[in-house]
Amino acid sequence: MTTTFPAPGTPTSSVLTRSEEVSAMADLKGKACLVTGGSRGIGRAIALELGRCGASVAVGFVSNEEAAEQVAAEIARSGGTAFAFGCDVGDPAAIETAVANVVERFGKIDALVNNAGITRDRSLAKMSPDEWDAVIQTNLTSVFQMTSRVLPHMVQAGYGRIVNISSVIGVHGNFGQANYAAAKAGIIGFTKSVALEVARKGVTVNAIAPGFIETEMIAAMPEDVRAKILAKIPMGRFGLPEEIAQAAAFLISSGDYITGQVIAIDGGLYT
Repeated sequence: MTTTFPAPGTPTSSVLTRSEEVSAMADLKGKACLVTGGSRGIGRAIALELGRCGASVAVGFVSNEEAAEQVAAEIARSGGTAFAFGCDVGDPAAIETAVANVVERFGKIDALVNNAGITRDRSLAKMSPDEWDAVIQTNLTSVFQMTSRVLPHMVQAGYGRIVNISSVIGVHGNFGQANYAAAKAGIIGFTKSVALEVARKGVTVNAIAPGFIETEMIAAMPEDVRAKILAKIPMGRFGLPEEIAQAAAFLISSGDYITGQVIAIDGGLYT
């Protein structure tokens, strides 16, 4: 089956997203996956896609337990296995406990998707040290903390797939997002370095760099701002969370000879 996406110029919000009957070719039966920030947005779409493909999914959340439980329940309704787990990815102790709980529940972790992130947008002249630290800690340091605790399980098993969610902002920058851009750029450097370290151990490490994706953040933008952004996107529309999810599922299920790469999914915004 094929997925039908909106034609250029069609408002993404007016288009139905992929339904459960339209599934990717990925086969993840028997795989155990951990997704941070899985209660909403891109993380939610990734968790649902992995579940549809047959994986057992641990859905991470920091505050919205109800939303994470709903994601787990939706995966269960589609025939998959999932559970929600609370974890502040800015807290190393919480990460250690969460990883131990997932391993106890599933017996292993085959794939890790580092997706959790926040924004604290402000021009550098007005940015406080706390706003800088919060974004770096949540968006970048957490990737190190989570990966360093999951990786030993993968190396011992001789198999693992790590997908880090970066951003095109980490490559090209953006006004008022010095902290966010620095964190997302750091993820790219981290991805490439760790990929080299574990390539011979059966573990691949890749990053996805989404462009402007139809999430709550985009939906909250004033219409004139949305229009200006759309005018710069060659495909004439915002991306869908499901499109990021499909790429993540592909890297986990079929990316056996792909590692250290950054896949931009931005509708041609940066070519």
